[in-house]
Amino acid sequence: MKKIENNFVVTGFVGKDAEIRQFTNASVARFPLAVSRLENNGEESKRVSAFMNFEAWRKNENTGSFDQLTKGTMLTVEGYFKPEEW
Repeated sequence: MKKIENNFVVTGFVGKDAEIRQFTNASVARFPLAVSRLENNGEESKRVSAFMNFEAWRKNENTGSFDQLTKGTMLTVEGYFKPEEW
C-alpha cells in the first residue's frame, strides 16, 4: 500500500506584513502569501493568482525569522495541512 504524506511546498510573495502574537512559550505569525500559476487555454495563456493564509509557530527564543515576513518578500513555505474542527 502506498504511503500518503500530508505535506506541501509553495513559493509566493508575502501579501502584507505578518501579524505576530506572543504567548508564554511560543509566538505565531499570520500572513497571506500571493501565489500564481500560468493557465493555458488553447493559444492564450494567462496568469491566475490567489492568496493563501498561513500561520507559522515558533518557540519564543526562535522568532527572529518573523522579522523577514514583510509585504513583497518572496518566500517558500514548507509545511503540512492541519484541518480545523468547528
